[in-house]
Parts: sequence; structure tokens; C-alpha cells
Amino acid sequence: MTADSAIPTELGAFLRRHRERLGPAAAGLPEGRRRRTPGLRREEVAQLAGLSPTWYTWLEQGRAVSLSPRALAGIADALQLSRAERIHLFDLAGRRDPSPPAVAELPPELLDSVQLIAGPAYVLDAAWNALAFNGAAADLFVGWLDRPAAGGHNLLRSMFLSPALRELVADWPHRAARLVAEFRAHSGRHRENAAAMAVVEELLAVSPDFQRYWEAQEVEEREGGLRAFLHPRRGRLCYRQLTLAPATAPELLLVMLLPA
Repeated sequence: MTADSAIPTELGAFLRRHRERLGPAAAGLPEGRRRRTPGLRREEVAQLAGLSPTWYTWLEQGRAVSLSPRALAGIADALQLSRAERIHLFDLAGRRDPSPPAVAELPPELLDSVQLIAGPAYVLDAAWNALAFNGAAADLFVGWLDRPAAGGHNLLRSMFLSPALRELVADWPHRAARLVAEFRAHSGRHRENAAAMAVVEELLAVSPDFQRYWEAQEVEEREGGLRAFLHPRRGRLCYRQLTLAPATAPELLLVMLLPA
């Protein structure tokens, strides 16, 4: 059995297990006649999700049936899936959630952790605003984190609109193009984030450089690698970048710059 052919079976097992754990009372249904198996019946899930009982049965049986995002969302709501369970359901089905779960509350430990890191460190949200950063990052990132920002410390906006940051980043054209490709990859997973899309629209209107890089349609993961800076007081500085996505808030990025 190939990996692709195993997906419907795994999806069916996931749905069956979560159907069996949900009792009729929790779903707002009467107990009715004596039940031979725990949890809801398949036809009850189908009714709650607004689906055909036959279609849902085939889905649980691991048959290759057409899966629409709206139908999957109905099943997730009917089974009262948690945030992590809903994300897993759509991952198994290979579909994008039309109504993604709300962003989880920001873990205070994550925001506090940057202050415990010796080198430059910061936390980005889905729009690439810096939610937190340490003193080493403020000292390094001239033109971005070294001054108050009325509109928020947005990395992408500063990269293209701040002359000081443009001078700080060594080989700016290459780094700027890659940053746009990385942002496209990250924001593509969070298309529902209006703030991220607003940054794109703003820069398309005011920055020809950004427009050129954005229209190139390049996509790259925000991976590690050498990062060089031409600091106005400290001269040339080199770091290796490490980027982590917290499990409890995957829309955030914790970025650390380690000595090269």
C-alpha cells in the first residue's frame, strides 16, 4: 500500500475514533433506543454535518470519495474537534480549512523567552510584526527594532521602506528577494490573516522593488543560514539564523541569530 492510498484509511479511522468518543447528549441528541456501540451513529454525524449518510459512511470506510472543504468543516463541527484535531483533519484530507480555528492566545513563555537568549532574538506574527525582541536584536537591527514604531515593528515593511535597514543588510537585493519568497510561503498558510495581506497590498502600491520580487512568485522556507550585516557602529557582523515555529502557536516564528 502506498502512502497516498493509505490516507483515506487513516482519515476514516480518525473520524471513527472521534465519532465513538462523542455521546449523543454532548451533541444535543436524545439517547433514543439502546445503543450497541459507544458514541454517535454514522447517520447522526451525517445529520449534524448536513451530509448524506451514505457519503459519510464511505468516508469512514476509507473509500476514495470527493472531499470539499465545506463538507470537512461540517464534520469537524459535528464531531466537536479541538483546534489541533481540526487542523489534523484538514491535513489528512489535503484541503484548506475555509473557517480556520482562531489564533490561539500567545504563550507568555514564548514572548518572555527572547529575553533569556544571549544573541539577537525576536518573535514574528503571521504578518511579520515583531511581537517581542531582546536588547541584542534592538541593537543589531538599525532601522527596524532600534526605535519606536507607530505602525508596529513590521519586518517586511521595514526591509523595503527603511533606508537604514537597507544599508544594514549585506547584499540587500538578494536578501530582500529571499525575504519576500519566505513571506509568501509563510503567509500562504495563513491567507485568512487580514493584517498579512494588508502589508502585501501596501508594499505593492509603494515599493517597485517589492512588487518585482512579489510578482516573481518565488517561494522558500524561512530556513537557517549565514546572515551578514554592515552595522554603522560595530562594522561587519555575521550570524547563523535559526527559526522555530511553536507547536502551540504555529502561525508565530521564533527567530534566533547565533554566532557564526
